[in-house]
Parts: sequence; structure tokens; C-alpha cells
Amino acid sequence: MTETTPLLEIRGITKRFGAVRALNGVDFRVMPGEVVGLVGDNGAGKSTLVKVISGIHPPDEGEYLWNGGSQNVNAPQDATGLGIATVYQDLALCDNLDVVENLYLGREAIAAGLLDEVTMEQKANELLAELSVTTIQSVRSEVGAMSGGQRQSVAIARSLLGEPKMVILDEPTAALGVAQTAQVLALIKRLKDRGLGVIVISHNLADIFQVVDRIFVMRLGAPGGEFDVKTANQQDVVAAITGLTAENGKAEGAVSR
Repeated sequence: MTETTPLLEIRGITKRFGAVRALNGVDFRVMPGEVVGLVGDNGAGKSTLVKVISGIHPPDEGEYLWNGGSQNVNAPQDATGLGIATVYQDLALCDNLDVVENLYLGREAIAAGLLDEVTMEQKANELLAELSVTTIQSVRSEVGAMSGGQRQSVAIARSLLGEPKMVILDEPTAALGVAQTAQVLALIKRLKDRGLGVIVISHNLADIFQVVDRIFVMRLGAPGGEFDVKTANQQDVVAAITGLTAENGKAEGAVSR
């Protein structure tokens, strides 16, 4: 792998469900240390694309490349084995458990046949400190009593325990207040600083423009446009989402491929 080799690259991905073609010839890539925003209207194919990347839906056609090498990703464990972690919108946290218990649920540390609570608590504190999560006062606090931003931080921290190389975040700021949204966006920036590739799926373009390097638009199951946030604006992206085009047939700021 070289500095110009994408961490993840999919080419010509097609996915059908019966007579419905949910994805039609999608090319998509993520570079190491790059944050890519995945946007589109409801039914545009965002969720299906993410499920193909994360191994839930094997593609019917196309090529899946990781670090430049072709891969067969037919199940979630295949994607996890490559180093891909996905944080879904529902977060899948257990409200009646504390932070440590949620982080290590299903992969508890064992010492002498017993739960190694000391090691798990220590590592939980270290991980939150590395991510500069300062809003959680105690890793022994019950998750059900936490704010949306704190819960999102726990879910993201849990995804990092397996030391992934890429993290997919599904609507990470949905239903959050202004302060909580700022916390989550700062956390996404820290993931980038750690050299991870990040995919952020969101309907909130203001949030997207704050944290991503590049925006990929899905429309009707196919690529609808690709934008560098340094040269594009929200109007360009909305035009691509809705199918409108500039007078020259291409929204201003779109990346040439």
C-alpha cells in the first residue's frame, strides 16, 4: 500500500433485492486519515452501500478492495476482520450497564477465571482520555442516565477497542442538541487525527461540512456527485441530492473523476 492507495475502494458495486436494483455501479473510496460524508435523500442507497461495506449485504456485482487488495466480504465478521467498525444510529448500548460494561460486553477481560474489572476500567479510562472525552465523569456511570452526546461517545469508543482502521458512523448527531453535537463532531476530528478513515452518514449538511474532507452523494442507487468541501457549498450538494444541475451540466465544485 502507498500513500495514494485508498484504504477502502469499491468499484462497480451493484446490489439487487428481487426486481429492485438498490445499488447500480457505485464506485466509492476512502483514503487513510480521510473523513468522507455520505449523503442523499431517503431511499438513495446510502444504507445499502454501508451494509455492503460492512458485510451485511454481499454485492451482486463489483469489486471490493482493502489496502489495494481484492477481498471477499460476505459477512460482518469479514469486514470486522479487515478493520472496519460500524456505529449504527441506534448505538446498541445497554442502558442498565455502566460504561465499562458496555465497552467490554461480549469481550470481557478475564484473569484467573474471573472478570478483570481493574484492567477493563483502566483501559476504559485510557481510551476516553485518548479521545479527549471529558463529559463522562465516571466510567462506572450507568449509560441509561447519560445524554445523547455522551452515549454517542461511548458507542464510538467501543468501536475502537478492536483497533479498527476505518469507522462508519450512521447519523452520529441525529436528535442531539447544539453542545452535544459539537462534542461528537470534535470526536470525529480526533478519529481523523488518529489516522483512521471515517465515513459519516448524515442528513445534516451543516454538520457534514464541519468535519469531512469530501462529500459523496448517492441518488437513486447511483453516484450523484462528489465534492471537495474546500471548493463546494451546501447549495451544490443539495442540487446533486435533488438531481438539479448547474448550467454546464455539473454542479460547481464537483470533483472530476
